[in-house]
Amino acid sequence: MSDRSTHWDNVYATKGEAEVSWFQDSPAISLEMIGSACPDHGAAIIDIGGGASRLVDALLRDGYRDLAVLDLSANALEAAKKRIGRAASAVDWIVADATTWRPGRSYNLWHDRAAFHFLTDPRDRAAYVERLRSAIAPGGHVVIATFALDGPEKCSGLPVQRHDSASLAAELGPEFELVETRSETHHTPWKSTQAFQFSRFKRRG
Repeated sequence: MSDRSTHWDNVYATKGEAEVSWFQDSPAISLEMIGSACPDHGAAIIDIGGGASRLVDALLRDGYRDLAVLDLSANALEAAKKRIGRAASAVDWIVADATTWRPGRSYNLWHDRAAFHFLTDPRDRAAYVERLRSAIAPGGHVVIATFALDGPEKCSGLPVQRHDSASLAAELGPEFELVETRSETHHTPWKSTQAFQFSRFKRRG
């Protein structure tokens, strides 16, 4: 088990779903961007670093049928499966590191809220983007949410790399076209605020 996996397994073993700073009861911006990019509910969607996020619950309720959730932490995914119940059997749950994972299929949309910003080493970011490119075909979409440039410098005791749409575009490369970007002031469970940015890209066909 990698150091990253150990860290996140410990987090989810010791904290409840609503006891982490990134908890969202309703992932509204993610849902809106996914709905705009993939109105067809048969679209293949993967949530990178999804952990115990409620995004997959909401997508299932909306009628999406081809969903995958990838996370470093088996504990996080087990928490999500337990919460969802019987419907969890319709989801592909993947315990893996997005920088070393080898996608076995392609997806119409790659979603990542608050995973990419933990990659502070340029080599890890390059490895992540290599996996993204192998998973998203031309015409596919990418939604990445990170701490904004004026957001926190650390999360869960770890340093982060803050981004805006321009820095994300530079990481993804010229074959990905920026479609939209939005700002969010996220309210943590203990009422502090964090500046996030959400950027959606489309891979040129």
